[in-house]
Amino acid sequence: MNAIVALCHFCELHGPRTLFCTEVLHAPLPQGAGNEDSPGQGEQAEEEEGGIQMSSRMRAHSPAEGASVESSSPGPKKSDMCEGCRSLAAGHPGYISHDKETSIKYVSHQHPSHPQLFSIVRQACVRSLSCEVCPGREGPIFFGDEQHGFVFSHTFFIKDSLARGFQRWYSVITIMMDRIYLINSWPFLLGKVRGIIDELQGKALKVFEAEQFGCPQRAQRMNTAFTPFLHQRNGNAARSLTSLTSDDNLWACLHTSFAWLLKACGSRLTEKLLEGAPTEDTLVQMEKLADLEEESETWDNSEAEEEEKAPVLPEGAEGRELTQGPAESSSLSGCGSWQPRKLPVFKSLRHMRQVLGAPSFRMLAWHVLMGNQVIWKSRDVDLVQSAFEVLRTMLPVGCVRIIPYSSQYEEAYRCNFLGLSPHVQIPPHVLSSEFAVIVEVHAAARSTLHPVGCEDDQSLSKYEFVVTSGSPVAADRVGPTILNKIEAALTNQNLSVDVVDQCLVCLKEEWMNKVKVLFKFTKVDSRPKEDTQKLLSILGASEEDNVKLLKFWMTGLSKTYKSHLMSTVRSPTALESRS
Repeated sequence: MNAIVALCHFCELHGPRTLFCTEVLHAPLPQGAGNEDSPGQGEQAEEEEGGIQMSSRMRAHSPAEGASVESSSPGPKKSDMCEGCRSLAAGHPGYISHDKETSIKYVSHQHPSHPQLFSIVRQACVRSLSCEVCPGREGPIFFGDEQHGFVFSHTFFIKDSLARGFQRWYSVITIMMDRIYLINSWPFLLGKVRGIIDELQGKALKVFEAEQFGCPQRAQRMNTAFTPFLHQRNGNAARSLTSLTSDDNLWACLHTSFAWLLKACGSRLTEKLLEGAPTEDTLVQMEKLADLEEESETWDNSEAEEEEKAPVLPEGAEGRELTQGPAESSSLSGCGSWQPRKLPVFKSLRHMRQVLGAPSFRMLAWHVLMGNQVIWKSRDVDLVQSAFEVLRTMLPVGCVRIIPYSSQYEEAYRCNFLGLSPHVQIPPHVLSSEFAVIVEVHAAARSTLHPVGCEDDQSLSKYEFVVTSGSPVAADRVGPTILNKIEAALTNQNLSVDVVDQCLVCLKEEWMNKVKVLFKFTKVDSRPKEDTQKLLSILGASEEDNVKLLKFWMTGLSKTYKSHLMSTVRSPTALESRS
């Protein structure tokens, strides 16, 4: 993440000051630090954690060069700094961490070496500890502009027995030029920065309580109430943060925390380049995810209300209620939200075609594409779920309604993929229906029943697959065009499984585009039947099976696309063009 994280302090003598900052370097280190990468001269006390290599920065230059660097440094002069304004000791080179994965360096020092960055950090520091303060003076706030960058600031107090009011004021700020990215990172930054602050406050509180126990300052100040305040503290007007926390390794720990914060915050959000409009499958998946989130929120709210109203149950009653829950909900299992098996039984459509045989697979695929109900009866739940996971790839996401395994028959309007245990009775009208296909999995009478040449899978050798339907597909039937193209791709041994998958994606997109044209033509524009037939001829989908397929796939269109079409038709410009 291209940002700077800094710790700032409001000094009672010098005002707002930057104590410590960590920045990201994608290029070689600035001039004067060119020898830092050499193992002999540039690194000390190397530590490695999580792919980030940490070392202490060391400058190897002559005294004359050191004087010139110090004189040209954008930071304040030593005469304008006290113990409370200073983090690293005089001559301390700072810290640097190397990210081996991305070749990025995280450099920490008291002030940025670049004058422009120093000015930006300095301004953010002053604003975070003066005018840009949240109510109560302790908490997060966001401010900034395009010229000086945008800032996430979290102000807080550190206990100090010698300070006015027994506390000192600090802030942790994160500065970057990308406003949207910083706002989207607000929850993450708030949690992690709050953790760093809690750790600092905890250490300082222990020191404060120990000092108060040894020498209570409140009573001493009450006895010398009329003495000038600065003279009461015998010159201890400012104390360093390491003294307040009693932690000599404080700055090394802060460097590690800030470097991790920059790396983690940059890794959690990624940009994706989308070429063209999102596919219908993508839109439907986004809509389903939004519905699930809304449903979960509603469920949580209703559970909270029920807990408030629920009476106290006798001992043991709660356990009896819990044992009934899974049995009642096992028949649906989320209708499409179930997770596939990690090691699938059916590896691909080509694998399934080899196991079932070409005629049985063609019949099964025809019913899948037409939207008819596909029923698998088997004792092996993993086998049924694996079969559905493979077969669903032939359909758009919006057309898939799955009940993976049920102890009773479910009607076709509820699901087009249904898994049943062998003892479940299927209604007679379904067995004789032309709108359903049943795959029964029986124990094999001999060791190998699937055709020779099938992919090596011992788990399928113990099964026999029987595919039946009330309206079997004739061998000489042409079938939908997409089915013929899918079979051509599956039988072409020169195409790998990955290539066949990409062919399937392209075929689905081609036919979903035809579905969109037909939907607008018939549902939105309300064209006559004669014009619809002409359109189907132009689309190459005038055959009966193709028309049925288009009508079924029309149910898989996203709500976003349908609402967009309707809003476009009802717009004033569209009405004027029609008239």
